[in-house]
Amino acid sequence: MSRVCELTGTGPIVGNNVSHSRVHTKRRFLPNLVNVSLHSDALGQKFSMRVAAKALRTVDKLGGLDAYLAKAKDDVLSVKAMKIKKNIAKREAEAEA
Repeated sequence: MSRVCELTGTGPIVGNNVSHSRVHTKRRFLPNLVNVSLHSDALGQKFSMRVAAKALRTVDKLGGLDAYLAKAKDDVLSVKAMKIKKNIAKREAEAEA
């Protein structure tokens, strides 16, 4: 299982541990990933995802999974999130027609 957020695409980054004597050793900074179930209002079902805590705050701020996916860029979303986004768009198009 990769350490990548399904909504934002954030993954591990590389940096240095710096000791008191300023010796630099390589280390990895891992994203704070959480297993959550997000509810889609348009589709009426829950989807389990592995999402960064920062992305969860953004989902709450924008008003839910549907609103977040509508604003999200396609290149950062996972395959699973892209399918959900397309299904939501399809359902909303049916509702307008």
